[in-house]
Amino acid sequence: MSDTVGPLTSVLLFTTPERFTKMRDFYVDTVGLLPSSDARMRVAFDWKSGDLRTRLILSTHDGVDGTTGDPYRIMINFQVDDIRAVAKRLTGAGVDFIRPPSREAWGGWIATFDDPDGNLIQLLQPTE
Repeated sequence: MSDTVGPLTSVLLFTTPERFTKMRDFYVDTVGLLPSSDARMRVAFDWKSGDLRTRLILSTHDGVDGTTGDPYRIMINFQVDDIRAVAKRLTGAGVDFIRPPSREAWGGWIATFDDPDGNLIQLLQPTE
């Protein structure tokens, strides 16, 4: 047994019941994520790499109200192979980019937008 922490297994985004459908539809219909489970007030998306499964879960929580008050507190990164193509598709679906695709000093590419609750989402295209 080890006393180390990791790897990350899931991220949960909570919203209000009134905003859930808008959030769900944004991640499924606009971003294009394929749900691994889709139930009333809870939708999950899974990625698997080797033995590691990572999940993004959208659900409701009675401890949240409205949109996020501090959008820079948490940022979700999605890896993409062709950032320009994904950004073009998302722009066509109505996504407004805070930061269009641009190269970072380390060589990779980043593009940033927010979801309907104001959570920051970033596309990441690593260096080749």
